[in-house]
Order: sequence, then structure tokens, then C-alpha cells
Amino acid sequence: MKKTDRPLPTTPAIQVIERMFALINVLADSEEPISLKEISEKTGLHPSTTHRILNDLAIGRFVDRPEAGSYRLGMRLLELGNFVKARLNVRDAAVEPMRELHRHIQQPVNLSVRQGDEIVYIERAYSERSGMQVVRAIGARAPLHLTSVGKLFLAADEPQRVRAYANRTGLPGQTHNSITQFATLERELSKARQYGTARDNEELELGVRCIAAGIYDDQHRLIAGLSISAPADRLEEKWLAQLQHTAETISRALGHESGEAA
Repeated sequence: MKKTDRPLPTTPAIQVIERMFALINVLADSEEPISLKEISEKTGLHPSTTHRILNDLAIGRFVDRPEAGSYRLGMRLLELGNFVKARLNVRDAAVEPMRELHRHIQQPVNLSVRQGDEIVYIERAYSERSGMQVVRAIGARAPLHLTSVGKLFLAADEPQRVRAYANRTGLPGQTHNSITQFATLERELSKARQYGTARDNEELELGVRCIAAGIYDDQHRLIAGLSISAPADRLEEKWLAQLQHTAETISRALGHESGEAA
């Protein structure tokens, strides 16, 4: 840190801004419009001070007055939230957590998304100085049912959509470990739903195993998958918890609340 750098304060330096935050937090905690008197009591602010700040917030559309003497959060906050959401990008949110995970496990970490009946690798974290490793090329594609991330996406689908995928693709295999029977795929997807993770046991490529965890957005939708790929005899089970933690970190950066159903 440079001598001129100073840590950011944990509370606002301007009193009126601190009071404004307190008012907004009280409004955010109430699903229904709330009276001036109740807002004043909850914040500990004098009613006249509360009224003055709320009026200013209403001018900026940060607060609405559905009827005289009651307040709720305004549409401007929703507009600003949508601006922030639009700027959030799963790749941008994932890069640093992926690199951190790679530093711990010294194996490639992949980020992939679904496109139709395939997954597409869109980012990776690896080191050219590492020893034997399995590196997926950015832009490479693979069938959903043969990959750990692809299984997460299939597990998130409704049963009829999984059946349609199987009928449409015919579940082609690439190794003797590939899942090519629908009943076997159903069992595999059931485990993915139960544990929230999925595996590729040399199904896409002999000698390579993968584990994956899902990344979710603020609507609890699966939007990407994070996976570790490694030589089959080097994949360690202890990495799974680290992988899940990293996927949760990325999900939180995208607005997903941990502990809620995806």
C-alpha cells in the first residue's frame, strides 16, 4: 500500500448520508408501505428529520409515497439494480476465484456454459509450468451427457426435456465409460440433483476425470459450471469442497443468495 493510500471508512463520513442509508434499510426490511412514525421509531431519527430526508429521496424516485404519510422503496433503485445486473458477467466474476482455486490445487479449472446440446468452455485457469495436466481449449465443445458440467445442466432440466435430449442426440459415446443408456443417465442425474455436483469418470476422454459444481444467478438459475479436470489417477476428493466454495463465491458475486434452492 502506498503512503497516500488510506483504508476506506466503514461508516459514511457525512451524517445525512448515514441517516439516508438507515432509512433505506428500514424500507427494505418492510414488504408493505411503512408510516413515517414507524420509520422514525425504527431509525431513532426525529420525525421532522425523517420527513425531510424521505422527501428528498422521493424527489430522486429512490422512495415512493403510495399515500400520504407512508413510504416504500422507489423504482429508481430497481432501475439502478438492473444496470448493475446488466454489467455483471459470469466470466468477469469467475476469473479471480478460478485463479485462486488453481493456486491451491495446481490443476486446471474450467468455466463452461450451455449452448444447446453442448457445453462450451469460456475460461480456464492453469499454469504452463505445471506438470501433467488436462487443459480444455477455450471455445471447445462437448456433449452434455459426457461432461460433469453438462450433467449439471441436464439435472436442472425437467424430465421431459432430458428425454427429448436423449432422443435428439442418441446419447453417443466416446469411450467405453461413456453413458449411452437413458436409464444410466437418469441415475447419474439423480445423484447430481442430490449432491449438487457432478462427475465425468473418463467418459469424454480416457485417462481424464472431472468434477463440477454449478454457478447460479440472482434468480437461482444455473447459468454456468465450474469444473476441475485432471489425470484420472490424480483427481483428489478433497478438491470437491474447494470447488463448491469457489462456485458459491462466484454465484454470490452474481447476486445469488447461498442456501436458497436453485
